Amino acid sequence: MSTTTNKSYKSAFIFLTSLFFLWGFITVLVDPLIPRLKEVFEITYFESGLIQFAFFGAYLLLSIPAGFLLSRIGYKKGIILGLLIMASGCLLFYPAASSRIFIVFLLAVFVLASGMTILQVAANPYVAALGSEEGASSRLNLSQAFNSLGTAIAPAIGAMFILSDKIKTSDEIEALTDANKEIYYAAEASNVQLPFVAIGLFTLLLAIIFVYVKLPKLLQKAPKGGYLELLNQPSLVMGAIGIFVYVGAEVAIGSYLTSYFVDMNLAEAVKASPTMKSISEWIVSTDLATLDPKAIVGAFVTFYWSGAMIGRFIGAYLTKIIDPAKVLISFAIGALLMILISMNSGGFISMWSILAVGLFNSIMFPTIFTLALGGLDDLKPQASGILCTAIVGGAVIPPFYGLLTDNIGFKTAFVLVLACYAYIMLYGFTKRRKQKAIA
Repeated sequence: MSTTTNKSYKSAFIFLTSLFFLWGFITVLVDPLIPRLKEVFEITYFESGLIQFAFFGAYLLLSIPAGFLLSRIGYKKGIILGLLIMASGCLLFYPAASSRIFIVFLLAVFVLASGMTILQVAANPYVAALGSEEGASSRLNLSQAFNSLGTAIAPAIGAMFILSDKIKTSDEIEALTDANKEIYYAAEASNVQLPFVAIGLFTLLLAIIFVYVKLPKLLQKAPKGGYLELLNQPSLVMGAIGIFVYVGAEVAIGSYLTSYFVDMNLAEAVKASPTMKSISEWIVSTDLATLDPKAIVGAFVTFYWSGAMIGRFIGAYLTKIIDPAKVLISFAIGALLMILISMNSGGFISMWSILAVGLFNSIMFPTIFTLALGGLDDLKPQASGILCTAIVGGAVIPPFYGLLTDNIGFKTAFVLVLACYAYIMLYGFTKRRKQKAIA
C-alpha cells in the first residue's frame, strides 16, 4: 500500500469514526423517551416499547434497499443522504413534542432511524474495507468504541433534559387553569425539543462537510444476483441472526434499565448512600432533591454504555492479537454471568451487575459483523444490507421483553435476553470450529 493511499485511508477512517459517535449518541438518546412517553401518554411497558419498534423497524424495511442503493451511488453519496434524512428526523421532534400526539413521535423516530440505517449500511463495511481483512475486526471495534463514547454521554443528556421534570397525570393536568396548562405543555415540550433540534442542526452541518470530504473509492460494480448468492452463505445467515439477537438484547436491557431500577426502589437507596448520591449528582450536575426518581437512577445508565466504550477500546486490541471468534465467546459468557447475578440478587449488586453487561456487549456487534463479512469482497454492500436488516432485533425483542415484564416482572423476563447471549456464544463456537477445520 502506498504512503498516499495509507494517508487517504487514515483520513477517511477519522471522518467515518465521527459518524459512529453521532449515531451512537442518538440511538441511546431515544431510550429516555420510553419512560417519559410512558408517563405522558399513560401507556403500558409493551406500548412504550413501540418507540424502539419504530426506531429499529426502519432497519428491517430499509437496510436491503440501502445496500442496493449504495452499490450504485457509492459510499460517499450514501453517507450524505443518510445524514440529511437523520437531520429531518431530529427536526420532526419539534412538532411531535408540541402536538403531544404519540403517532407523531413514532414518525419522527422512524425517519431518524431511516437515515441512520443508510449511514450504518455504508459506514460499517467501508471501515472494514479500509485495509487488510485480517485487521477488519480491530478497525471496526475501534470505530465502534467512539460509537460507544456517544452512547456513554447520551444517558446524562437524557437525564438532564428528557427525564428531569415531573410528568403530571391527565387528572393533574385537568386540574390546572388554562394558562397554567399552556405553561406546563410548553415546558414539557422544550425538554424533548431542545436536544433533538440541536442534534438535527449539527447533523445537517456534518452532511455539508461530507460533501467536501475526499473518500477513497473502494467499491467496484457489484455483481448481479448478489443477494441470492449471499443467502447461500451459512456464515452470513448465522451472523445476521447473531446481529438480530445481540441488538435486541442490548436495546431491551438499555431501554428498560431506568424502569428496572425504579421498580427496585433504588432512587431512595441512592439518596441514602453518600457515594451513590455523589455519583448521581456528578452525572446530572444538580442536587438530587430537585429530581424525579427516574432521573436519579437513569443517570447510572451512563455506566452501561460507558462499559461498552471501554470494552471496545480493549476489544480493538484483543481482536488484533487473539482470534475474534474466541474473544466473542468469552464476552458472551461474561454477559450471561452478569445477567444471572442481577436476576438472583437485589439492590446495588443487582444494579451494578446488569450495568456490567454493557462491558461484555462491547465487541459483539463489530466482531459478529466482520466475521460474517469475511471473504465477500464486492458483495459487502449487499451483505451489509442483510446484516443491518438484522438490527431489527432492536424492534422485536424489547417490546416482547416489555410484555414479559408486564406479566412476570423484570427479573424473570431476563430469560429472554439470556437466550440471546446463548446464541451469540454458539455462533462464536461455530466460527471457531470452522477456522480450526480450515487450518
